[in-house]
Amino acid sequence: MKQIYTEIKNTCGNQAKIVVVSKKRSLEEIMDYYNAGVRDFGENRADDLIQKAEALPKDINWHFIGHLQRNKVAKVLPYVSLIHSVESKDLLKVLNKEAQKLNRTVPVLIQFNLAEEDTKTGLSEQEAFDFASEALSYSHLNVKGIMTMGPHVDDEQAIEDIFAQAHNLQTKLKEMHGADHFNELSMGMSSDWKIALRHGSTILRIGTILFEER
Repeated sequence: MKQIYTEIKNTCGNQAKIVVVSKKRSLEEIMDYYNAGVRDFGENRADDLIQKAEALPKDINWHFIGHLQRNKVAKVLPYVSLIHSVESKDLLKVLNKEAQKLNRTVPVLIQFNLAEEDTKTGLSEQEAFDFASEALSYSHLNVKGIMTMGPHVDDEQAIEDIFAQAHNLQTKLKEMHGADHFNELSMGMSSDWKIALRHGSTILRIGTILFEER
């Protein structure tokens, strides 16, 4: 097991799962982590996820962490274990329709852009409650929680504020809809995972620092 991964895993304890972000990484690099016991990997492009899922061991849990185009849904669903990036009602409809065809219930997270950055997709907090109610109305979707990204800034307090807001939002949604939903909070990446853990993250999406270590 690589040192930085082990350090993060030990810090997480039982609180959070690490998804190794394998986008742009070779099959050999992914297998390095697989052989060390890792089973959760994240991709942000549908075609890349499908290609890797076809080539690599079948017990890998593939997480889709990027913007999912509606015309890619049918191709991705047979391979994916959790979609982190649901942020439109049109996508909800397509996901439910294609999941029904496969006779499966697909676990999803609702993506929020709480930092309101133009370069990122996701809902605002004001849209949360209406969107959550609609998402929960679909019989072939299992709304597991929410996902967000911290602002791309050096100001640690600004990141703290966004992650605290996300945790508060998750708590409100869980209180509203019950413990069967909204138990997951996917936030925290290579640069801010420690802050995310302090604010209740249950899924870290870590890539860069894991593949830079030698």
